[in-house]
Amino acid sequence: MIQTKKLSKIYTTDEIETTALNSVNMKIDSGEFVAIMGPSGCGKSTLLNILGLLDNPSTGEFYFLDKEISGFSEKQRADMRKANIGFVFQSFNLIDELTVFENIELPLIYLKVPAVERKRRVEEIMNKMEIMHRKKHFPQQLSGGQQQRVAISRAVITKPKLILADEPTGNLDSKNGEEVMNLLTELNAGGTTIVMVTHSSLDAEYAHRIVNLFDGQIVSEHKNENTLS
Repeated sequence: MIQTKKLSKIYTTDEIETTALNSVNMKIDSGEFVAIMGPSGCGKSTLLNILGLLDNPSTGEFYFLDKEISGFSEKQRADMRKANIGFVFQSFNLIDELTVFENIELPLIYLKVPAVERKRRVEEIMNKMEIMHRKKHFPQQLSGGQQQRVAISRAVITKPKLILADEPTGNLDSKNGEEVMNLLTELNAGGTTIVMVTHSSLDAEYAHRIVNLFDGQIVSEHKNENTLS
């Protein structure tokens, strides 16, 4: 599904040049659950943004679904992203002015899915995530765990091939964090590829493979023989 070859990202200001990623080579197969770990500032979020077609590498090659992305226009990247990728963030990134139903429905509106089909799909995912009773509530009326369930629902409503999760349990207590990881594991078991950035060694144990970054480079990776998934 994903391959990078000598992928680098350099941020330049008037006086300073900062290398966020340095010649990263990696492959992620369809159906994998991969955890990316490393200290703050090592390039994890930069890599996730590039994999999510939110940012461009400075040099190197990036293949997604067998297509080399660097030559894509912004519209092509946006279309590719909307059709294939779901995002789950530490801060949930829900829209305060929209209800739970409306937050989950939003990606389907962007894809011009008819209203009757939108309603069916949103209610189906809310039932699965056990948040139907919250459909008319607003994000600030929910607990952190419930907000992350809404965020995951929004991420998967388009049935993406890939979910990118950036510290998905970072704002949750241990019980809600475990529930979120179990939800991601269930989605992965259904065939969705998941790439997760995490500081949590416990969360990383749910992944099939753990990749360690340091100073913008992959310094080690290993298969997880004792995966919790």
